[in-house]
Amino acid sequence: MTETDGDVLEALASLPTMAHATVSPAGDRIAFYYDVSGRNELHVLDVATGEHEQVSDGEVPRNARWGLHWSADGERVYFHLDDDGNEQNDVWAFDLGSRTAEPVVELAGQTALSDVSADGETLVFGSSRDGQMNIYAHDRTSGETTKLTDYERAAGGATFSPDGGRIAYATNESDDFGNRDVYVMDADGSTPRNLHVGTDGAEASPADWHPDGTKLLVGDNTEDLSRCGVYDLDGEEVEWFGDLTAEEMPVHFLDEDRFLALRTRDAAALPVVYDVETGESEEFDVPEGVATSLSGESLLDDGRVPITFTTPNRRPEMLAYDLDSGETETLVDAEYGPFDRGDFADAEYFTFDSHDRTEIGALLYDSGQRPSPLIVNPHGGPRAADYKSFGLYTQFLVSRGYSVLQVNYRGSTGHGKAFVDMLKMDWGGGEQRDIATATELVSDYDWVDDDRVVVFGGSYGGYSAYCQATMFPDLYDASIAWIGLTDLVDMYENTMPHFRTELMEKYLGTPEENPDLYHDRSPVTHAENLAAPLLMVHGVNDRRVPVSQARIFRDRLDELGFEEGEEYEYVELGEEGHASSDIDQKIRLFEILDDFLDRRLGTTVGSLADD
Repeated sequence: MTETDGDVLEALASLPTMAHATVSPAGDRIAFYYDVSGRNELHVLDVATGEHEQVSDGEVPRNARWGLHWSADGERVYFHLDDDGNEQNDVWAFDLGSRTAEPVVELAGQTALSDVSADGETLVFGSSRDGQMNIYAHDRTSGETTKLTDYERAAGGATFSPDGGRIAYATNESDDFGNRDVYVMDADGSTPRNLHVGTDGAEASPADWHPDGTKLLVGDNTEDLSRCGVYDLDGEEVEWFGDLTAEEMPVHFLDEDRFLALRTRDAAALPVVYDVETGESEEFDVPEGVATSLSGESLLDDGRVPITFTTPNRRPEMLAYDLDSGETETLVDAEYGPFDRGDFADAEYFTFDSHDRTEIGALLYDSGQRPSPLIVNPHGGPRAADYKSFGLYTQFLVSRGYSVLQVNYRGSTGHGKAFVDMLKMDWGGGEQRDIATATELVSDYDWVDDDRVVVFGGSYGGYSAYCQATMFPDLYDASIAWIGLTDLVDMYENTMPHFRTELMEKYLGTPEENPDLYHDRSPVTHAENLAAPLLMVHGVNDRRVPVSQARIFRDRLDELGFEEGEEYEYVELGEEGHASSDIDQKIRLFEILDDFLDRRLGTTVGSLADD
């Protein structure tokens, strides 16, 4: 890597990123994480003046994975703090007046703040203190923490009613792992009531309380595609909205008469406003890409809706959307550093028939190199998807001359419950064939260099990288597995409790119930098939996918006689958990990836490095 290449790499990794923008209770300010200084810090935007300032100085996490919440009086911002990325979060408060931070909730396990009561006295959050993720309340005055639920399956999504007297949440007491129900309980945890939203076996969740406290905005997938509804707590019935032509997720009430939803279609997403009385809807007038509303209050104090907006080659920016005129005002500009927007690659969305004629969607970024090496980049989750949004890792790879293929394999979101359920009891099966089919299809393009095809993914994408390298070894000339799964039994035994039940058991059952499935779909079982150089990268503090996953695969390669440094390479990242947004840690990972690709395949530096 030349000095110029290194400069481009560092400039890309250093592009400042906004995260977790959250509107204050009064709607006049927005708190958000921003790393324009080179380190993640807390910033506060004054909506009236358009000015934002950095208010923290190293008190908040370097990794901006977890969200923010305002105190009811707008004097503090709550945030999550862990130990070097291990996600065993405590809840802290940053005082905007004194510019100091202090711990508020310190418990063993993972803690995730859900809501703050309207009077500011009580915080409700999920915690794995006692094992499974359940709902707790913390009284700020007394300092006491009370466990409100005690379910065997994870409970979450807790939100206070406007008067603070009740809490809505979601959990599953059914034997059907595909089920999830909406509950309402008193704020002290008493009298929990299952609202039976949707049908048994469907997944329902609460999104927001109506301003008068008599209704709940809910979502469910009874009809396959996700839909939005308003549940009347007195009448015990729900009114559903939409025509079921696209996935729609409820967001929050805008006022007594309207609510906001997010509509996704063909890897794009945009907000939609529904009229509660008429059922009519209106999409936001924004370009095709990904537009999402902010957390916190639904409206700014001037009645506009704050959103973030991005496209594959347009970096995220914060906007205020006028519901009457459809006009937008930029609140925080996207930062491009030394680059122009034209330096970044756009994405082509296409569909194809997989091995069993299931229609699969995919995004392809053309680097412009001829012939172009190809990176196949499966997403994590697995219940997630790649969208028409700016991806820093994608653009980094494109800048090195690689075209990038992203496949929304079966199990991805955006296509309904039946599409998601195709992955149940089939990890490492049909979805891996989807990825392989897409790889074969694009590798046959006359402008693609089929002698330089690489699979690279993180988390479940890392699992896919291991699977592709060992189950379809003839397709790839190298593979990169980042924080990926290799041994499903070890993953089941060592991941966090709510990942064990809501991910492993939901999709695979238990190792005792399905030992052959756990064995056959573990990449380590097929390690002897590895036929091209493999790079394994894993954070030592990862509690979602423990570092034992990478070590098990490394040790198995050693047993099989593979030579480290020649046939595989292994890197453990200290002071890092399940990925990181920290600039220095991104630079480190970019350098590791770039060095491996350059040595193993010969990186062709793309247009960014030529500018």
